[in-house]
Amino acid sequence: MTGPSPGSSGVAQPGAWVIHCDGSALPNPGRMGLGAVLVSPEGVRTALSLQAPGTGCNNEAELRALLLALAEARLRDAHAVALFSDSRVLLEQLATPASGTAAPPPIARLASLFEDARSALGHFAAVHWTWVPRHRNAEADALARAAVGLAPKPHTRPASAGGSQRKKKRPHKKPAA
Repeated sequence: MTGPSPGSSGVAQPGAWVIHCDGSALPNPGRMGLGAVLVSPEGVRTALSLQAPGTGCNNEAELRALLLALAEARLRDAHAVALFSDSRVLLEQLATPASGTAAPPPIARLASLFEDARSALGHFAAVHWTWVPRHRNAEADALARAAVGLAPKPHTRPASAGGSQRKKKRPHKKPAA
């Protein structure tokens, strides 16, 4: 899923900062870990890993991780950002709906945080959103999990279309007598 945020062009600009963000809650709801990786246009990487105060759900952790990353990008004078997240909820709530389609119903408990995120996104000249599968967000996920004292998840790539992750058993041959 790709969709622009309010006030953005929806197209990644040359010179945009690349941001991968992820959040985790342990248990869900529980302690929240925030993780983000920012890459400047020059290729300088910044990793962020923080345990958020209080407790919350995984969607709140995802949102707080985004806010953390956007604040850091702003401190570093970023003007355009290309955001990558494995949270469909985050992207659906923040993306501008296509013309003629209804916005998803808001998550009332997180409404003020989503407003904070919209405000933070408004500080950038351009914002480009991309949903990525979990295995392509592994570094941000590992940083979020580390913030609450967890080891990284073993990430496996999904099986290719038409393939299977399980190995086929070979027929057992009886030894010759």
